[in-house]
Amino acid sequence: MGKIIRSAYPLDFSIGLLLLIFGMACLLSHQIFDVPVHEIHDSEGLYFGMFLASLAVIIMVIIVWEEILFPLKIKEIPGGIVFRNHHTKLIVQLFIYCSIPAILGFIYFEYEVNHFRFFMWSAVCMLPPIIEKIISGVNNYNDYLKLTQDTIEYKNNEKEGTFAVSHIQKIIIIRDDRNFLHKIEIVPEKESSVIIDLDEMELDDFYTFIDQFLTSKYKHLLH
Repeated sequence: MGKIIRSAYPLDFSIGLLLLIFGMACLLSHQIFDVPVHEIHDSEGLYFGMFLASLAVIIMVIIVWEEILFPLKIKEIPGGIVFRNHHTKLIVQLFIYCSIPAILGFIYFEYEVNHFRFFMWSAVCMLPPIIEKIISGVNNYNDYLKLTQDTIEYKNNEKEGTFAVSHIQKIIIIRDDRNFLHKIEIVPEKESSVIIDLDEMELDDFYTFIDQFLTSKYKHLLH
């Protein structure tokens, strides 16, 4: 069980935020149906279609805006911490994402839709989770950074390695233009230096905590 370092939003705030987004989506969702605005009240079942279209938007928001549903966790181990993409979170995201094409498919086959607007709506619902969360999460499913008193261990797709702290000559923290932690360069005593590309490992949310651990535990090695 991981230690929660950033809680999800409070339940009442999350519900209020989602209801606000749902209401706005409902006001816009009639545009994807091939029904004039003044005939909406006479169109049997259209309100249910609008509800489903808005629900697809809510599901997209829950996946992309992780703070609504998913707390941020780190795994504490004896003498250190493991930073990694939370597997359960990704599985839940994949599971709830599958409901989006199911909802949109039902709308497409059960209602008369404006094809251009419908496919635009579908793109807004389906592409952001895939691009921003799902693909990145799957690609980095097994990636991790393990920092302990004695070792530094990492896996980044096909790159991996373990370094004994006692055999490290220096550690260089590479920062981006905003002065945020970006990469870590490990310089062993008798080997070539190795760069750990944190920016490729979906560890962005952990940068502050990684930085704090490095500066507190490996202060004598930092350059």
